[in-house]
Amino acid sequence: MELHSHKYKVGQSVRYNSDALRRLGANSSYKIVRLLPLEGDQQQYRLKSVSEAHERVAKENEINLDF
Repeated sequence: MELHSHKYKVGQSVRYNSDALRRLGANSSYKIVRLLPLEGDQQQYRLKSVSEAHERVAKENEINLDF
């Protein structure tokens, strides 16, 4: 049994709360495309936005469902 399960699921839309993105004024939603392993005590996710060509990696504390 996994002790640290992911809070969010593949396909779910989330808001990415990176300080760097806030400074740049980015305000778009991201879709979770892959669940990644723990880094330290944080679950990680691979995210994709329709407005960006690349994917991002985010820790669980950097994303939420608040739109």
